[in-house]
Amino acid sequence: MFGWGQPKHPTTPNPASDFVGALLDAGEILRAVDTIAPRYIERADRGEVIYPACKRKLTDPEGDLRSIWEHTRLEAIRYVAMVPGRQNALLVEPARQPDMLDSFLRLQPHDKTVIDFTGVAADDLAIAIIAGLNWLDHCALLAGVDHHRYSGTLRNFRKIAGIAQQWWAMEDASSRCLQMLQAKEKPPLMLHLVWQDYTGLAKEIASAAMFGPALDKTIARRRDMLEQEFAERPAEFDAAIAELTDAMAGFVAAREPDDLLG
Repeated sequence: MFGWGQPKHPTTPNPASDFVGALLDAGEILRAVDTIAPRYIERADRGEVIYPACKRKLTDPEGDLRSIWEHTRLEAIRYVAMVPGRQNALLVEPARQPDMLDSFLRLQPHDKTVIDFTGVAADDLAIAIIAGLNWLDHCALLAGVDHHRYSGTLRNFRKIAGIAQQWWAMEDASSRCLQMLQAKEKPPLMLHLVWQDYTGLAKEIASAAMFGPALDKTIARRRDMLEQEFAERPAEFDAAIAELTDAMAGFVAAREPDDLLG
């Protein structure tokens, strides 16, 4: 109904090549990003997809909701992939999290997406993370996301990082982290925090790009259209409303772009 499965343009490159998927392990996410983000940016540079993704319409190549969500997230995380001589341990190793979080919280907030790296490993990652958050703010503005749903992006993430800093300062943090990993849960590794925040913001952007800033109003308009279309066919109207309800419930519940394939 909303075109959030596979794109409608079979002649374009397979979008699966530009999808990270629902990965749990922070190291796996980072390896996937390092492979996929540069490839996606190269495709955008060649004009194979509209960039940024939030500018796409349903009739555009890979203009489905799933692709816009995933590609917007890739556009933000690409800054992390760009860090020269990146020390991955700062993002994924428990022992390095206090250093990474200290550097991030020490860095003064800014609104730049054009970045200059310093050569200091933790600072460069912090610069890249902030640039990604600022990029998402930019895309939210372009897509027309309700301001209240994304205002204070960096401030909110700094609060999350502050809580994580306190978590890692606890005496039993390392053992708790191990227990969470064994239970297939996500401890507050910096990459997990960034990935979760980028994913949620990218979802808001994809929703606004596809449905407009007010999802409830879009649903109401769609319901009115269905009432007119099936005015004399109540059974078909009921089926269409049920499909609309299920589709929107699926979108609201989705935590990853791939969840929209169900």
